[in-house]
Amino acid sequence: MTKTASWTPDSWKTKTLRQMPSYDDLQALASVERRLEMLPPLVFAGEARQLKKRLAQVSAGKAFLLQGGDCAESFGEFSANSIRDTFRVLLQMAVILIFGGGLPVVKVGRMAGQFAKPRSEDTETKDGVTLLNYRGDIVNGLAFSAEERRPDPERMIRVYNQSAATLNLLRAFVQGGYSDLHRLHQWNLDFVDKSPQGSRYRDLAGRIEETLRFMAACNITSETSPQIRETEFYTSHEALLLPYEQALSRIDSTTGDWYDVSAHMLWVGDRTRQEDGAHIEFLRGVKNPLGMKCGPSMDRETLLRLVTTLNPDNEPGRLTLIARMGCDKIATALSPLIRALKEEGRVEAWCSDPMHGNTHKAASGYKTRRFDDIMTEIRGFFDVCRAEGVSPGGIHLEMTGKEVTECLGGVSAVTDEGLSSRYETHCDPRLNATQALELAFLIADYIKKTQKA
Repeated sequence: MTKTASWTPDSWKTKTLRQMPSYDDLQALASVERRLEMLPPLVFAGEARQLKKRLAQVSAGKAFLLQGGDCAESFGEFSANSIRDTFRVLLQMAVILIFGGGLPVVKVGRMAGQFAKPRSEDTETKDGVTLLNYRGDIVNGLAFSAEERRPDPERMIRVYNQSAATLNLLRAFVQGGYSDLHRLHQWNLDFVDKSPQGSRYRDLAGRIEETLRFMAACNITSETSPQIRETEFYTSHEALLLPYEQALSRIDSTTGDWYDVSAHMLWVGDRTRQEDGAHIEFLRGVKNPLGMKCGPSMDRETLLRLVTTLNPDNEPGRLTLIARMGCDKIATALSPLIRALKEEGRVEAWCSDPMHGNTHKAASGYKTRRFDDIMTEIRGFFDVCRAEGVSPGGIHLEMTGKEVTECLGGVSAVTDEGLSSRYETHCDPRLNATQALELAFLIADYIKKTQKA
C-alpha cells in the first residue's frame, strides 16, 4: 500500500477481512446498504474538520483529550436519562481536568455509533451448544439463541436511527444551555453527591462560581460570552462494521473529500490494524480525524508504516495514537514507539487507554478491571511521555454515568462479591460515575504534581 494507491469507499473489499460477520442473506445486506446511502449524514464534514483543529492543539501540547463512553451501546439500555448522565459525567470530568491541568479539554464521546465489538473467538459454547459470538447490537443479539446470534443487516438501520436520536439530544445539551457553567452544581448525580468525589466536586464548583460572579461584574456573562453557555462535544466509535461505515461515507461539497458521516472521529482497534487489512484500507481514504489503538505487540517499524498510511501528509490532528499496553507493560512498551515517531518528526498525539490492557476474569467469573491497575497505567503513561519529551495528550475510557458495579475498587469500593449487584455491560466492564470522577481528580492532581516537578 502506498500513499498514491487508488482509493474508493469499497476498496476495502479487496483486502483481508478481520472481525467481520458473515451475513447469510446478501440481498438483504445490499438492500440495507442502499437505504443507508440515501439517509442524511449523522454529522457534518465541517464539524469533523473543527475536531481535527482541536486535536492538532492536543498534538502540540496545548489541549487535553477526554474521550469516553460506553463499551458498547445497546438497544435495550437506550434512554434519554442514560445519555444525559454519561454526558454530565464527561462535563464534570472536563471541568476537573481543566482546573487541574490548566489546558482546554477536547470532549469526545464514545456515543451515537459505538455498537460493534471485536471478539477473540468467532463462537462461544454453553452447555454443549456452540453459537456465533455476540458482536454488538449492530450485528446480532446478546441472548444465547441461534436466532438472536444470527447476523441481521436490518440492525444497521436501527443503529442509524438510535444514533440520530442520541445526536439530537446531545446537540440540545451542548447548545441549549445545559452545558452552561452556571449549572455546575446541578450536574451532580444523586449517588455521586453522597460520595467523597461529590464533596470535592462541590468545592470545585463553588470556586468556579466565585470566578463567574467576578466575571459577571466585568460584564462577561452567558449572554455576552457563548463559551460560558455552550460547549463543544464530538462523537466517535470504532470503525469496525465496514458495510455500515461505507454506506455512510459522503463526498463533502466544500472540499470534494470523502468523509465518514457516522461520527466525527473514527478509530481502528488493535485487532484490526493490520497493514494488509480492510479497516486500514477504508480509514486511510476518509478525511475524518482518526485514532489507532497501539497494544504491546506493536513494533516501531509497523507503527511507522501505519502512521504513514493513515497520515501521509503528517498533518497535526489527523491521527491520535491510543496506547493500551496494560499496567505491567506501559513502562517498557511505549517508550520505543514514542521515540520512533520523534526521530521521524511525526506530529501524532499520544493518548492513554488504560482499560483494555487490564481486563481479567474475577473469581466470581465476571470479566472485570481493577481501578488501581487503570490508574497505574495512566501514571505510567504520563511518566513515559514526560521522560520522552512529548505531551501526554489525553485519556480514552470505557465509562458510564450510571452507578454500575463492573470495575473493582475505587472509593465506591466495588468488591468481587459485589460485581453481580449491577453488572449491566453487554461486553467489557466500565467505570461507574463515581469511579470516573475519582479518576479525573487523581489525574488532575498528577498533572499538577508533574507540572511543578
